Amino acid sequence: MWAAWNEPRATPPPPVRVWRDWALAGLLLPAVVVEGVIRSAPAGVLFAAAVVPLVLWRRQRPLLMLALGFGACTVEPFLTGSPSLLSMAVVLLLLPYALFRWGSGREVVAGSVILAGRLAIGWGFGQMTQADLVAGLIILFGIGALGSAMRFRARARLRERQHLRMLERERLARDLHDTVAHHVSAMAIRAQAGQATAETDPASAVEALRLIESEASKALASMRSMVRVLREPGIGDVRALAGPSTAGPPVEVRLDGDVDDLSPAVAATLFRLTQESVTNARRHARNATRIEVRVTADETSVRLEVSDDGEHGGLSSGYGVSGMIERAGLLGGTCQAGPNPDRGWSVSATLPRVAA
Repeated sequence: MWAAWNEPRATPPPPVRVWRDWALAGLLLPAVVVEGVIRSAPAGVLFAAAVVPLVLWRRQRPLLMLALGFGACTVEPFLTGSPSLLSMAVVLLLLPYALFRWGSGREVVAGSVILAGRLAIGWGFGQMTQADLVAGLIILFGIGALGSAMRFRARARLRERQHLRMLERERLARDLHDTVAHHVSAMAIRAQAGQATAETDPASAVEALRLIESEASKALASMRSMVRVLREPGIGDVRALAGPSTAGPPVEVRLDGDVDDLSPAVAATLFRLTQESVTNARRHARNATRIEVRVTADETSVRLEVSDDGEHGGLSSGYGVSGMIERAGLLGGTCQAGPNPDRGWSVSATLPRVAA
């Protein structure tokens, strides 16, 4: 109980108001006006119209919006005789869900007291029957359970993403030891050899300097590759994959739709999936002449398709597909891979524009 009281706000934090919130408010407002006209209850229209805008701030101020919404619906029956059905639906469904999904432990406890008080007032003043009371309790319990489940699901996904980052850092530490440290050690050895032979054999010293330069270039390239991995990639890194390469066939990248305002987590995952797919194609696609990358974005999701025209030996799985499926699943997306009907291999993934 004490742990629930000290529960902080949901992580990751709630998104800002998106177009769906404005569309919902825009649909509800004329609907409650029409309902009030049909019921011939102008006062009810004012109360219902005052409740509708609360959905715009339900994530940022869940307790306050719940208190205002249930307060309006508590007072309305005393003034109009009966509550607006649409405003009651907003109050019963959206506001309690937002409280349990995004509120802190203290806000959830205070909101639960408000919910219990509203039901007690409705029952005590004869505004609802026993069946209405039971139905209200069931609905509120279900909404609270759903909000809590989505809250803990998002937290679990955040922990999984943090775990993946930790694994990547551990891999980078191993790479740092295995590659960069090796090059630096080689430079130190060559420098010592050059110092020992500088007076008696200048040519050997010059050769040692050349080797030191070569090792330094390799170490610098390794460090730059590690910095690119540490930096959170974006859609620009997907564009940078286009072009020829000495490691395999050239890559063609095509971006359709609005892909520049994706959330950082989605853009990073999109790049990782693309990078893994292109690397697998260059490594395993025999006799491939091209690799095509296509990213298509709409208002709700972004779709990635990577295909090649090489020969994959009839394999239907592997190539790190399980890791890509896991990455996509952490954001609420999907990923699948397999051979094309005629020739080549394709990877397709669909991610939400905002991480789940």
